[in-house]
Amino acid sequence: MSLLDRLAAIVGPANLATGPDAARWSQDWTGKFHFTPLAVVRPASTAEVSAVMALAHETGTPVVPVSGNTGLVGGTVAEGALMLSVDRMNRIREVRPAGRLAIVEAGVILSSLHEAAAAHDLIFPLTFGARGSAMVGGFLSTNAGGSNVLRYGNTRDLCLGLEVVLADGRVMNLMSELHKDNAGLNLRHLMIGAEGTLGIITAAVLKLRPRPRAYATAMLAVPSLAQALALLNRMQDITGGAVEAFEYMPRNYIDGHLEVIAGAKPPFAQMHDHNILIEVGATAPRDATPGPDGAVPIVTLLEETLAEMLEAGDLLDAVIARNEAQRREMWARREAAAEIAHGWHPYVDTDVALPLEKVAQFLDMVQPRIRALVPGARDLTVAHLGDGNVHYSVYPGSDDAALHDRIMELVEDAVQVLGGSFSAEHGIGLSKLSSMRRRKDPVALEVMRGLKAALDPKGILNPGKVFPA
Repeated sequence: MSLLDRLAAIVGPANLATGPDAARWSQDWTGKFHFTPLAVVRPASTAEVSAVMALAHETGTPVVPVSGNTGLVGGTVAEGALMLSVDRMNRIREVRPAGRLAIVEAGVILSSLHEAAAAHDLIFPLTFGARGSAMVGGFLSTNAGGSNVLRYGNTRDLCLGLEVVLADGRVMNLMSELHKDNAGLNLRHLMIGAEGTLGIITAAVLKLRPRPRAYATAMLAVPSLAQALALLNRMQDITGGAVEAFEYMPRNYIDGHLEVIAGAKPPFAQMHDHNILIEVGATAPRDATPGPDGAVPIVTLLEETLAEMLEAGDLLDAVIARNEAQRREMWARREAAAEIAHGWHPYVDTDVALPLEKVAQFLDMVQPRIRALVPGARDLTVAHLGDGNVHYSVYPGSDDAALHDRIMELVEDAVQVLGGSFSAEHGIGLSKLSSMRRRKDPVALEVMRGLKAALDPKGILNPGKVFPA
């Protein structure tokens, strides 16, 4: 039997796609990477994933795992490789409201998990623009961040346990439901963020949180990023850490939103340089229950704080969402970021993390350097300001690969000087291999390569990603 015949025997002929049938798996979301996989295999269970990987290990066949394929760094490029899609492994096995956890398979779509949690008056707090197609296996494999990291943490902070199929087909059961477990090395954390290079995540135990009973959401214009952080700290103090999101959209982002998104509206009657989306979530009835006048306490608290700052000159403008439709409109502006950033070509897309108080310094440092290198280049900034994650894109008007790499180096230089990281939440994939080679501590790289060799001695799991040659 050929390799494809043996794969078809494991998953069924209908679940093995080749040629034109594999076309929808033959590029990434950005359209930047195009490739032709050997085949796409779609197992329906952990046992089938195990059998596929045992066969791949036996034959030395490279395997690229894929979930919702919403990544931005080329992490699913699979030229000549076998793609393993987890899309049929889409069961929410159990939701336990008392323990506030969900046991799910890797192919569960994020929005489906949100709906399952909401049925029990709970939330799974991870959220980002691609939630309607991103899957559990993918957001765990990239340690996704999103808009609520400020309050709830990254994906790694929301996961209690994992089930992982290793390169040789063995199944590693880490499906712990424990909040404390010091039994040796934390292999769960090792697998989260590894981008499928160390094992294939097939199931997970995820934390659920209480659903906020009310939100206070507003668009703000501030004189500077320093005053924005002062506002954030003030709101955290008076709400007991209930700020869920603090998103930065400067003028160049608002300009891009108006240009790219049909029907887009500006946040204020006049344009401002520094625009913030703030959202506070109230879980306590005392903060969320409307008073006799219909006012919601958490909204009143935000309104009074903003009024004081306006009077003091620390705030230039503010619009508070008065209903869910207005709240969704504000969020739609922020969640259009990927569509806006990829609305012009060619582009250089960066995803950096910085200490909170150094975001402004980073932008002041990098923007003139880019303009000096490429006069007339356009740039676009949007940031999860509450956790220091800046998405900075440059549009140099040229496809020259050397120029793109030089732009990346300029960004990396500024990030390194300020004690930041060149990768915050999108992962490494193919796009950031040069950054890894230039910036990652050499000893750390050596340790990472040693772990890869130990867990995947034949190098068949998502080869060419994460680890620079």
